[in-house]
Amino acid sequence: MPQRTRSCHAQRPITPETSANVPPTDDTQCPPRLHVVPAHQWLHTTTGRTATDPHSWMTAVHWVTHLAAKGHYRPTRRQGPKWGPTTVAVAQEISALKECRPGVDYLARKLKVSVRTVKYHLGMLRETGCLVYRSKGTRISGVGGRASEFERTIPLAFDLALGIRTVGEGATRRAVGASQETRAILGKLAKKAARKTRRTRRRTPSSAGTRCTPMQVGTTGTSSADRTYLPSESKLASGQSKSPTPKSSKRGPRKLNKVGRRYQLAKQATTTIPWLHGASTPRIAWVLKDFADNGWTVREVQAVAECIPMPAYGVKRPSGMLADRLRGKATMSPAARAGYVAMWEESRAAAKDRHTGYDDLGIGPKSPAARRAMDEAFAAIQARLTPVVEEPVDEAPLALEDLTKQEVAAMRTDAMKDPSLIFASLELIGERDTRRLYSNRLVDQTLAVEAINARRHALAPAF
Repeated sequence: MPQRTRSCHAQRPITPETSANVPPTDDTQCPPRLHVVPAHQWLHTTTGRTATDPHSWMTAVHWVTHLAAKGHYRPTRRQGPKWGPTTVAVAQEISALKECRPGVDYLARKLKVSVRTVKYHLGMLRETGCLVYRSKGTRISGVGGRASEFERTIPLAFDLALGIRTVGEGATRRAVGASQETRAILGKLAKKAARKTRRTRRRTPSSAGTRCTPMQVGTTGTSSADRTYLPSESKLASGQSKSPTPKSSKRGPRKLNKVGRRYQLAKQATTTIPWLHGASTPRIAWVLKDFADNGWTVREVQAVAECIPMPAYGVKRPSGMLADRLRGKATMSPAARAGYVAMWEESRAAAKDRHTGYDDLGIGPKSPAARRAMDEAFAAIQARLTPVVEEPVDEAPLALEDLTKQEVAAMRTDAMKDPSLIFASLELIGERDTRRLYSNRLVDQTLAVEAINARRHALAPAF
């Protein structure tokens, strides 16, 4: 449809791939078109460029706010809010996100507005080209709703109006400069983008009007006692605008008193010490009150309490056992406490090493190279201990006495590395000769490890 003035006719569109160097649009000229159709509200169809940082994006948002305040932008819907401080507040929350996937419920809770209001303002950001869809949210059966993922973009109208020169193609274009005439405007927009916009709270109807008095005297505000008057300037005590004793704004961590320290130590004890789990925190705080006052730590409490082995049947009353084991030890010196902690840590480390050593024992090598080496060792033992068939029958087979000391030492070293050689020797030459060859200590150790592994496999649950 033709326009009334010649300056408002649609110009020839400029593709995003070309560099824009158009003088800024003032209030007397026709404003740039800000309405983006839904088909161009996607990343692969938008004419804008992707914002490289939140500050540049907020600069474009404040530019749209300036045009909307002058009436150059109106939402396409017939109802709902207009572009204003709430829209800028929504944009500030979106710019603070590392991944542009703002949940509607999250924005409504953060800004203390309704979900419908957030949806209205997100729609206005899409209509002006400041937001485009990367992927649209949907609902998955059994999983729930998925938030839409957006991309922060700077509209093409912003580049055209402010003479921003860009290079590149499509949404990946980047700005390389601006015209001299619009740098002052860009500076003002950048200052606005650096400040955090705060929304003005609306007064509720209950707080806006006058309330009835408790005695039902009346609802008018004509009484002289219902308001406070400021004194005149001549009656002020001092003409200073600032207080001579300003309040300190430094707030450090809150310092706990004696009771708080007791409850802190009790909470740490019920959380850290396994046999105190589920115990009453106030009761444990009462048991540890003298220890907390003397500066004990939870590790020192546990080390002193566990210096005696724990009962095998478990702990039935944790607070009673803790009080019994710590009786008369609240005045212990820090050096004695450190000795208990060192002894307790060493005992736990030794127990862990013992269990780890038994767990690391396997039933045999698993790699093919190790199995080949084991087979070769078996063959060597069989070749040494089995009689030669070619020899006459009347000659005695190879005895253990024929082996040299070096050969016996080498065979024992191989057996210490691979216990499977001992089992093979038991099957070939019997237990008596095996003990003579490998010694009783090595054979007993191998049989004990085998018994432990067999018991562990028998107790393991079958899947």
